Amino acid sequence: QVQLVESGGGLVQAGGSLRLSCAASGRTFEFYAMAWFRQDPGKEREFVSGISWSRGDTYYADSVKGRFTISRDSAKNTLYLQMNSLKPEDTSDYYCGLKEERTLVGSVFDFTWVDGYDYWGQGTQVTVSS
Repeated sequence: QVQLVESGGGLVQAGGSLRLSCAASGRTFEFYAMAWFRQDPGKEREFVSGISWSRGDTYYADSVKGRFTISRDSAKNTLYLQMNSLKPEDTSDYYCGLKEERTLVGSVFDFTWVDGYDYWGQGTQVTVSS
């Protein structure tokens, strides 16, 4: 089992910055990928950014490209999301997800597919005021 705990959310003015963290514990030696998604009440969870754990390849939604940066610290088993130039439309609950090696089917993984992830954190709220 793996446990994911997000932190770093909060209230910020438009144009400001926040850094989200997602700490993983438990069986942490079989990571394939991690990602950040966000979800508003009554809406589907939306892909924000993903990273392959071993290679460090990164992926971004068009809406955050150039403003958000995903990174990971393998030694600390922690995922980060640096969010700059925040906009009111970035307001949401942010979740980190983890994909394990053992559940990977084939050689191609769709980072944007919410059902492809094996574990989720409890979420952290980000509110951007105008």
